[in-house]
Amino acid sequence: MIQTCSAVDNPDSVLKPILARHGANPTRLVQILREVQERAGHVSDDAVTALAAALGIPRVRVEGVASFYSFFRRESHGAYEILLSDNITDHMQGKKELMQYLCEKLWIEPGKVSEDGLVSVWNTSDTGICDQGPAALVNGYAVPALSRNRIDLMVELMRAKKSLADWPPMLFEVRDNIRKPGVLLGQPFEPGSALETVIARGASATLKEMERSKLRGRGGAGFPTAVKWASCSRAAGKTRYVVCNADEGEPGTFKDRVLLTSYADLVFEGMTVCARVIGAAKGLVYLRGEYRYLLERLEAALEARRRANLLGSNILGEKGFDFDIEIHLGAGAYICGEESALIESLEGKRGQPRNRPPYPDTHGYLGEPTAVDNVETFACSALIAKHGGDWFAGIGTAESSGTKLLSVSGDVKRPGIYEYPFGVTVREVLRDCGAASPQAVQISGPSGSCISWKEFDRRIAFEDLPTAGAFMVFSRERDMFEVARNFSHFFAHESCGFCTPCRVGTTLLRKTMDKIHAGHGSAYDMDEMRHLSRILKTMSHCGLGHTAANPVVDTMAKFPDAYERKLKELAFEPSFDLDGALDTARRITGRDDPWAHIGEEP
Repeated sequence: MIQTCSAVDNPDSVLKPILARHGANPTRLVQILREVQERAGHVSDDAVTALAAALGIPRVRVEGVASFYSFFRRESHGAYEILLSDNITDHMQGKKELMQYLCEKLWIEPGKVSEDGLVSVWNTSDTGICDQGPAALVNGYAVPALSRNRIDLMVELMRAKKSLADWPPMLFEVRDNIRKPGVLLGQPFEPGSALETVIARGASATLKEMERSKLRGRGGAGFPTAVKWASCSRAAGKTRYVVCNADEGEPGTFKDRVLLTSYADLVFEGMTVCARVIGAAKGLVYLRGEYRYLLERLEAALEARRRANLLGSNILGEKGFDFDIEIHLGAGAYICGEESALIESLEGKRGQPRNRPPYPDTHGYLGEPTAVDNVETFACSALIAKHGGDWFAGIGTAESSGTKLLSVSGDVKRPGIYEYPFGVTVREVLRDCGAASPQAVQISGPSGSCISWKEFDRRIAFEDLPTAGAFMVFSRERDMFEVARNFSHFFAHESCGFCTPCRVGTTLLRKTMDKIHAGHGSAYDMDEMRHLSRILKTMSHCGLGHTAANPVVDTMAKFPDAYERKLKELAFEPSFDLDGALDTARRITGRDDPWAHIGEEP
């Protein structure tokens, strides 16, 4: 619902019920700040001061957390804040033109609040709706498939100051778009069926089934799930936790969105299976802020499981089998997809990656043993618990068992979710989704690999092309330089700023790509970007920095023409044109003689 900013004049009226709900626990700071903003419109200085006092923590910590996450606002951004997805696929579907049209209709400039304080319009990195773009968030709620007609309706509703609750539901309808179901998405699942099998089999025998399944993490890294669970179960600690990483922030990935929308029971059951194996009593789902619209639906699913005795005390009558799940909502930080940064955020801190080792399986949430797995991994775990490890290992390849959900977007006729056994070729996926004259596919998002048309017989598998799920297709009409430039902007924006190589390196990479785009590029700049990529890969603190240069390095190697036709000189050329900057002064004074130019002989 739309909230005004008047309540911030009396912070106590906003803060007291929120603090009471969270027990004035500083580890819940991110959730508290999110609720304060939803209630008051932004996080004011007075609210920061009051929160620090109420939580018993330094004001600088509250300030630091509030400034870290991109969705927290220190000043009002209007009764309606519209954030348009800035992912490359949204641009391919006309995002830039639609943003201009929206701003013209509202008589505002991008990045600014309208004079009447009603609305603001700006960008956000990605909304997880690449199959239905261009997409936007309105006060945190997703609006897919933007068009001029939809924008006209939104403008009319905003001018009438209608609450979002009174907007037509069709504006917020996000479809699953499941194009090719498999064993994960194509079979009915009875809630509790996997847990009944686990109870009958026992925890240690269930872990053996996980080992036989050869399940590897579906978040991209591919670490063996059974190894992680076994380590967590053996680790010393008072309490164990199960954490579901639902911070699906990689541009081009949206398969977790579909699992959480229509297969939440499967995911929650997998978390409960894990809890039984490692001996955990509490689970946490870290839901990305862009999926705010799923929160109430997921809470309802959890409550239904509690009523069915699938969560809570003595689950399914098994004495001592106690486990429950709560949901934490992120606030716009791609880096929180990294498991240690995610844990920092769960603890109410800035989402900055920890030094590792130790790893979360021994020292995770609140310093206790923690099993952190991806949404898809937990969904697979439930099916393995039900059907057995050998059944799962019989699907896919020897090194990559089971199936993989692919989020297909870009230049295709049928974008959406495709489920394949591991080992499928890129060419087969392109054929199934109706790719239009493809020249490249970005596998696993910007941090993954860009492959050219020469590599379409490669296979989706950990031994060839590992992927978290993104499969972005680019036709021959697309400029691969501009694709890489978009990704360079993404990484520069999403760097947490913790380490200098990433903070400075991603910014320099973005500026160099912009310089080439502006027509000031040279072979010198190409060499500098290669040098920057080596620094980022070898000296960054975490995976974001290690992979930030991947799109540039891949496209330079595989699509050199896309760069070469933009280069102006072989030697260095500065990006700032001093003579060009004087053009406005020349027009004002009416001067255009040689004395009015730099570098010309009078």
